[in-house]
Formats: sequence, C-alpha cells, structure tokens
Amino acid sequence: MAKDKKTEFKESKKIDFRDQIGKNKVNSVILVVVVFIVLLAIIFFIGRAFGADIFVMLILATIISIVYVLITYFNSAKIALASVKAQEADQVQHRELYNAVENMSIASGMPMPKVYVMPGDQINAFATGKDPQNSVVCVTEGALDKLNKQELEGVIGHEMSHVANYDIRFITIVAVVVGAISIFSQLFLRSLWFGGGRSSGDSDSGGNAIFLIVALVLAIIAPIIVKLVQLAISRRREYMADAGSVEFTRYPPGLIHALEKIKDDDGKINVPDAVAPMFFSDTVKRNLAELFQTHPNINKRIAALESM
Repeated sequence: MAKDKKTEFKESKKIDFRDQIGKNKVNSVILVVVVFIVLLAIIFFIGRAFGADIFVMLILATIISIVYVLITYFNSAKIALASVKAQEADQVQHRELYNAVENMSIASGMPMPKVYVMPGDQINAFATGKDPQNSVVCVTEGALDKLNKQELEGVIGHEMSHVANYDIRFITIVAVVVGAISIFSQLFLRSLWFGGGRSSGDSDSGGNAIFLIVALVLAIIAPIIVKLVQLAISRRREYMADAGSVEFTRYPPGLIHALEKIKDDDGKINVPDAVAPMFFSDTVKRNLAELFQTHPNINKRIAALESM
C-alpha cells in the first residue's frame, strides 16, 4: 500500500508537456511586454527632455534598425547555413537523419524542412526559416556520429518545435525592439556629450531637469535590462522547444539522453557569435551565470524533461 502511495505521489508531480508549453508561452509574452514598456518609457522621457528634434532622430534610427533586421530575417537561412559551411544532406549517406526529420515532420504535421549537415564533432543542431513552409534543419557531423535514433529524433523534434512556434519571427521582433532601445540610448548619451546636456524648453528648467535625469538613468540601464530580458526570452523558448520535442516524440528519454551526452561532449564546432544562439545547446562552454546565457543550464533542462 505504501508503495502504491509513493508511486501515486510521483505521478502527481508529473507535468503535462502541454502545460509546460503554455507556461513558457505566457512567460515569453510577459517578458516581451516588459521590453516594450522599457522602449515606451525611454521614448517618453527622452522626448520630454529634448523635444521634437530628438524624435526625428529616433524615428530614423528605428527605420534603419527595422530594415536591417528584416533583411537579415528574410535571408536568415542562407546567412546561417553559409556562415557555418553547411552542405545539403545526402538522402543515401544520411538516411538515418532523413528518417528522423521525416518522422518529426509527420508527428508535428509540418512540411518536410530542408536538411543540412555542417562540419564539427560537437553534438549540436539548429533550425531556421521564417515559417514552416520555408524551414531548414541543420545538424553537426558529431550529432550524427554520437546520437542514436531516439536521441537524434529528440534533438530534431526540439528544432522543429522552434519552427512550429515561429521562434525565428518572435526573436526577430524582440531583436528589433532591443536594438531600437540600444540605438535610442546611444543617441541620447551622445547628444548630451556633444550638445553639452542642453534640453528643450529652458523656461521650465526644473521640470525638464527631472525628465533629463530619468532619461539619463534609463539610457544607461535600459540596454542592460532589455539584454537580460532578451536572454531570458531565449531560455524560455528553449524550454518550450524541449516540451515541443516531447509532444512530437512522446518519448522524453530520447532528448534527456541527448542532453546527458552533450554535458560530457568535448567536441568543437566553428560558429560565428551572431548565429550561436540559434543552436540546440551552447556552442562554447562558458563559466557564466545562467542570467547571461542564451540557453538554460543543461541540468535544469533535464530536470524539466524528467518532470513530464
């Protein structure tokens, strides 16, 4: 009887992957709202401190930022694949990989993405593309050599979950806002330096001084805050993709064992910093607090998967 109660208690602690996905979606939206609030606050206080002229500069800076990010977004697959020297997978040579992607495509109900392989003996992978109809999944040679069928499907399921959740689009929106905040802050701080700290509306110097001080504080701390929020959003999306992989594979141990192998993996890959956040796990092991990482701690990812 005691054994039955213990088993019952363990089962009651299990979290449905749907609940995990829903929770991470809500957390991601909350974090994005925080970023937008910071953006509105910095526009408001800088505008009140400097008047209409600064708004023209902010608008121009925003347009340039949006155009740059959109160009990158629509060409993200080409840029990412070229930067890591990936080659399209051969259906005969990479039959196991094709089967894994095919299985996950059927399980997810998504179109079959293009499949690529990149050099490097580290276990890793990434997905890109602006929507499921134009998606790409790329894995390292190390992943093909070191993962078995279930583990490979777990990793592929994670990457295809990113595509299904439109994570590239989501992260692009966040990048535009975070980039705009950084540009606004830099413009404001430089205008203070070159303009001698002069603000508009000298007749109300007391009121403007308050706005100027608040704007100055925001310009200094806002880029740091939104960068940390951006990293937190990235980690939330990784947890969500892990849960999505479980939804597709219905087999958490596959992804758990893949993550356990990654923990002990000493393989290397050559990846530009700009595309590193897209990968399944950190491409370089850094001794940094999780607060400053794009990916959650592997032990925490495993613990979350074991709770499903």
